[in-house]
Amino acid sequence: MHGIWPILYAYFTQAGTLDRQAMRWQVQTAVRSGSPGVAILGLATEVNKLSVQEKHDVIAWAAQDLAGAAPMAVTLSGPTAQEQLKLAEVALVHGARYLVLQPPPRKEVPIAEAELEAFFQCVLEGLAQMSPTTPVGIQNAPEYLGVGLDATALVRLRGRCNNFRFLKGEAPSVIIEKTVQSVGPSFPVLNGRGGMELIDNLRAGCAGMIVAPECAFEQARIADLYGRGAIEEAQAHYERILPTITFVMQSLETLVVYGKRIAAWRSGMDVHHDRQCALVPSAFGLAAARRFAHQLGPLPGCTLHPEVI
Repeated sequence: MHGIWPILYAYFTQAGTLDRQAMRWQVQTAVRSGSPGVAILGLATEVNKLSVQEKHDVIAWAAQDLAGAAPMAVTLSGPTAQEQLKLAEVALVHGARYLVLQPPPRKEVPIAEAELEAFFQCVLEGLAQMSPTTPVGIQNAPEYLGVGLDATALVRLRGRCNNFRFLKGEAPSVIIEKTVQSVGPSFPVLNGRGGMELIDNLRAGCAGMIVAPECAFEQARIADLYGRGAIEEAQAHYERILPTITFVMQSLETLVVYGKRIAAWRSGMDVHHDRQCALVPSAFGLAAARRFAHQLGPLPGCTLHPEVI
């Protein structure tokens, strides 16, 4: 798994249900943009706000809309190993190429690191029996999820579970660089954080990024320029999108309220409903999001929504 992968937002209708048309258009836009694949059911997809059936719907819809044009990576969430394995069955039936494990949510007492390592090993072993050749990654994001594994634990898991093939981090580049060095060059590490420190993540040895869609197209171009040695040009393009990334990545709530709108407006859509968001969009914030969407312009094959013209 490598390159710049967009992770889908969850769009909702005015009635509060998942917006089938918006989800389809989001996938089609990613394919037109040349994305190496599409990731779903991560933090940007507001997976903690989705029912089990809605998770199944997102998987089935994404597979249908991709129609084999690009691979799909599905994040597995749930409080128990059994629930994550059940979700994996659905993902595999619909052709998921990669699976990503999230730590189980704990509202009261955080899960201890040793318990988390054992949890991941249990799911990895179950997935190895279910689909031995499917590469599995772990989302190691203590900064956002409140719990994670250190490099030593990751190396141990890699030695025990052959299907543990990549890592999805959510950390500053100085931490990711140490992780890359610890797990070795043959073990792909992807970062996220909306593309913050994109070029330094590439310098640190990241195989790619999994980022929200509003700037994924531009980030893919930057990564390509960097890979071809056009460092100054890559830096110039990165400086153009950095204000947008900084704006939306202040928190997860900022991302799913304002980042989602920027992505929608660049795709010619609008956001009709926010589900259970602690952050209420303000006039000031919406004006900033409109400005960023206008500055970036439409995504490939799209027209800007009238909201930002």
